[in-house]
Amino acid sequence: MTPQQPEVEQGERGAALLSVLLLVAVMAVIAAAALDRLTLATRISGSAAMVDQGRAFVMAAEQLALGRVQALVDADHHKLTNEAGWQDRPFALPLPIGSGTAKLHDASNCFNLNGLVSETTPDRFSQRPRGIEQLTALMTILGVRQHEAAAVAAATGDWLDSDDAPTPLGAEDAAYRGMEQGYLPANRLMVDASEWRAVRGVTPALYARMAPWICVLPVAEPVRPNVNTLRPEQAALIAMMMPDDISLGAVRAALAARPSGGYGSSQRFWQSGPLAGVVPPPDAAQQVQMTSRWLELEMMVELGDSMVAARALIDAYGGAPQAGQAKAAIVRRMWGEWD
Repeated sequence: MTPQQPEVEQGERGAALLSVLLLVAVMAVIAAAALDRLTLATRISGSAAMVDQGRAFVMAAEQLALGRVQALVDADHHKLTNEAGWQDRPFALPLPIGSGTAKLHDASNCFNLNGLVSETTPDRFSQRPRGIEQLTALMTILGVRQHEAAAVAAATGDWLDSDDAPTPLGAEDAAYRGMEQGYLPANRLMVDASEWRAVRGVTPALYARMAPWICVLPVAEPVRPNVNTLRPEQAALIAMMMPDDISLGAVRAALAARPSGGYGSSQRFWQSGPLAGVVPPPDAAQQVQMTSRWLELEMMVELGDSMVAARALIDAYGGAPQAGQAKAAIVRRMWGEWD
């Protein structure tokens, strides 16, 4: 027995060495995984801190923009023009770190889908027939077939109004319940234009075509384009008011020929050379504005590898009935990128 003892001890030492090596390998894997998790957690924490800082810079940018808007309002309570070139012109944000830009544009120069209804009593809405007609006309001018445009406009009115009785071309509860994945119309104002995609007849192709022209404002008021900031390529927003009486070309010419200081009244706009002789109905004459209540602010802040994007809707009247009676205020903010 004695001669075999060294062999047994040598085998045991080899097994022990393998056990130690295996243990070391397992500990190395665990340590590597822990280090990787720690690195990831550190990066996530740092990224979250940068995003929080970016959001703080966005809030500061809003205050800068409110100051600019208030200066525009104070310059003339009755007229807002693009004479200073403020619209869609990016301005750099004075940030201590990173970089950021912001720009303003007139949010009144679009078709407010909520304008298809009027608020008859608090939180009760009824359709505005003139708005339905104008949305139909706008879509038709932009190349949508007339019957399709009329059906979508009617369905949009039914989506917004408070009753459950469909109009002849519209759609209410029964139409949506019968879909493969049924749902119900909102019967309230929209909060974002993307909600329009849920309305019957609004296909992805139609939404893509109309997206540059539609918007959602937090009021049930008809479209009120400002002819002092409206671009000639947006002439359809005026032509839709009288599609049988004025042409896109005439409206474009009137906007292109706009005086440097803008039109002083809607009467001067309608009497301008290209539109001379046109007598707009009272409702159309009142829709054309010389100033704007709603402005949109777009902001982008970059801090290292982090980027924060936001949009804010500004009420230049600050909730007051007219300009100059209250300070401009933010009424809606949305985070994230947009098209």
